[in-house]
Amino acid sequence: MVTEFEFSLKTLSDTARRHVRVFQVHQFLDRFAMGLTVAVVALALTDRGMDLLQISLLFGVYALTTMALELPFGGLADAIGRKPVFLAAVAASLVSLALFLSSSDFGVLAVSFALIGFGRALRSGTLDAWFVETFKAAAPGVDVQPALARAHWANALGLAVGAVLGGLLPDVVGAMGLQFGASRYDVSYAASFAAMVGVMVYTLFAIAEDPRPLNRHALKDGIAGVPAVIADAVFLVLRHPALSMLLLTLALFLMATNPVEVIWPTHTRPMLDESHAATVIGAVTAGYFFAIAFGAWLSPHVSRVFRRRHALTLAVIFACLAVVQVALAMQGGIGGFLGVFALYSVLLGASETPASSILHLCVEDRQRSTMLSLRSLIQQLGAAAGLMMAGSVAEMYSTPVAWGAGAVFLLIAMILCLALTRRLATGVE
Repeated sequence: MVTEFEFSLKTLSDTARRHVRVFQVHQFLDRFAMGLTVAVVALALTDRGMDLLQISLLFGVYALTTMALELPFGGLADAIGRKPVFLAAVAASLVSLALFLSSSDFGVLAVSFALIGFGRALRSGTLDAWFVETFKAAAPGVDVQPALARAHWANALGLAVGAVLGGLLPDVVGAMGLQFGASRYDVSYAASFAAMVGVMVYTLFAIAEDPRPLNRHALKDGIAGVPAVIADAVFLVLRHPALSMLLLTLALFLMATNPVEVIWPTHTRPMLDESHAATVIGAVTAGYFFAIAFGAWLSPHVSRVFRRRHALTLAVIFACLAVVQVALAMQGGIGGFLGVFALYSVLLGASETPASSILHLCVEDRQRSTMLSLRSLIQQLGAAAGLMMAGSVAEMYSTPVAWGAGAVFLLIAMILCLALTRRLATGVE
């Protein structure tokens, strides 16, 4: 295992500093464009006449498309380049938004959601891999975790700002579209389309990647080589106990936390006055993203306390999350719930970069995008399994019981992280 040293932004070279800032801006813009629709997607679908079953099916189309294409597109990014694959993801997002704005038909909306999943799969592991590789070249031997934390902070901040604005636009100017037969929520989707165009322009001119041949034969060879890239990544995980333990840990983490992130609005709604429940939930959604951004900013400072032993840092965060998740399940009033939920969100934000740092230390550049996609796929599988189990337990007992039971997965993940700490400390991979 390579030993890396910590950095402050001021001590980096001008090239490395610029690289970090360019990626921060990119992450903010990309997530801002996505965040504009986060707070209104269910409302927009309801306004289009979709019932709860249809809305669930649409999200199922998105999830299945993402999981089916996650690994192949990660391998494609490793084969033909990260920038062109990311630009294809933005193009898919633009087509998806255009279809959503143009129709209220379930079939067309299903295609729109499939394209969202298509774009998500294309995005996974593309520019993140480019960022790490270029940073390591510009600042050799420097711990990438603080740089990843800055990027993750910008990512969460973009989602938060986008969610706030996306929730405000329908109330402020959404009624203007009604006279043209548009939904009041279409203004948020139109704003997202414009922001996504900005992301494409910024990517074209600000993201610099050594070009790889993109003629027809190169693309064909790149696609043909995807199975081999995926196989290499899977064999790497099987041969690499540290990676196997990390990916299992992250699956357990999502099994525990995803049900909280998905179900909390329905759990808190009965605690609120019906006349302003939606407004409060929208504000809490934005606060959730801001808290995650704060946790990401805090992450390097927490890591420093544990002498940048990232697996140990992760173990402590998981232990804290388990305790806070149980405390969250015990809250019966909105005041107590919001206070505990804020702490929970900060811990979620702090957990991202230690895990990423371990993964990037274990992976070579040629497999980085694929491994990030494999990580994303395993996390999604863990999240789906957690939701199914939590839904069953909540149906039989209650949501708080389901959340409390989910904390057990966090404790198991903590134990695995402690074992991973020992393995990394002895240099055994």
